[in-house]
Amino acid sequence: MTDPLRKLRPFELARWQRQRDGELMRRMPVLLARKQSRMSTSPFAFLRGAAPLFYRVLQNAPRLARGPEDEGLLCGDLHLENFGAYRPDLPSRRDRVVFDLNDADESFFGYLHLDVLRVLTSVLLAARGWGCAPAGGLELAGALLDGYRRGRGRGRPAPVPAPVSELLARVGARKRRELLEKRTVAVGDRRRFRIGDNFLRLSRATRTACARAFRRFAAEQAKQSGHPPERFSVLDVAFRVAGLGSLGRFRVAVLAEGHGTVDGAWMFDMKEMAESAGAAFATHPLDPGPARVSNALRTLLRSPPVMLGTVRALGRGLLVRRLTPQEDRLDWMTIRAEQRAPTLAFLGGLTAAAHRRCARKPPGPLDVADARRLLRNATELAGIHEAVALAHAAELQHG
Repeated sequence: MTDPLRKLRPFELARWQRQRDGELMRRMPVLLARKQSRMSTSPFAFLRGAAPLFYRVLQNAPRLARGPEDEGLLCGDLHLENFGAYRPDLPSRRDRVVFDLNDADESFFGYLHLDVLRVLTSVLLAARGWGCAPAGGLELAGALLDGYRRGRGRGRPAPVPAPVSELLARVGARKRRELLEKRTVAVGDRRRFRIGDNFLRLSRATRTACARAFRRFAAEQAKQSGHPPERFSVLDVAFRVAGLGSLGRFRVAVLAEGHGTVDGAWMFDMKEMAESAGAAFATHPLDPGPARVSNALRTLLRSPPVMLGTVRALGRGLLVRRLTPQEDRLDWMTIRAEQRAPTLAFLGGLTAAAHRRCARKPPGPLDVADARRLLRNATELAGIHEAVALAHAAELQHG
């Protein structure tokens, strides 16, 4: 007799995740070990590193994916670590640094509530790591959901909470030198990437191909931004090790001339983009490559990141963006317990604002019954992911 729950068995799903990561990083065993180690630190970390598994669970248990049928462009991988501070493309005197969603790698066009389902699941899992009892975790997830409902209904937005305003003040004071000192070494009057944990060497042929692709991006940026072309002259190229879910994708960092001094260099990220993890739930086809992500960032966000573009190199579509010292996230472990709920409500409001910008038609208010169903389904998904995270860790321990 066929087991109807087999597709949701924790060890079955953990093996699927291991096999998928192994295939993706078969030529990069160092990165595979790093990803597996980081995913094993907590169920929340496991969720962050396993967006495709989240959608696989929804395919295997379709009832958990049900909800309002408002369509639009989704983030696709919405969780607490995918909100953060960054420098916008057109900063104002008031908004030199902004706080918003900051990742659209898995964006797709589908039902908007799937973003809410994933971020609620992330809150429930993260709350366990903060030492919250189950009831406390549900209250925190409810705070985010309340903020989202207010935003969907165009109610008064939640005020900017202290942890966010403090983060913006802190990162707004950072200088380019701080970023360069962490990631590069000075060699005479030039800088080179610091090879080690965050940057790996590339073959000469790969460096040359990436530099050539970057120059195409730079030519377009020079026209758009008005910066002299020489500011984009390439100083160094290295493989970049960053992120969790994206580990294993081709990703390089480019160091450019910038302002022409040892502390004036600019850094850029060039990351391979493939089909969205949520593509099976798309209601409208989108280009699988970097144009999908670039367009999503320009649509979802009130202020897209500085110097954003796309190129092709070595047969891959790459998303290019400038790295700035202002990029940072909230440190949830240091946020006081009484500040978590208002901060989560604020994130819910940001999510609703993004959905209003990218919806096929203006979404109506989220009613109480739909909100309760989303929280109930997120609770079940959190339990599944916690069990799979344990199975994944056990599989790694025993080989």
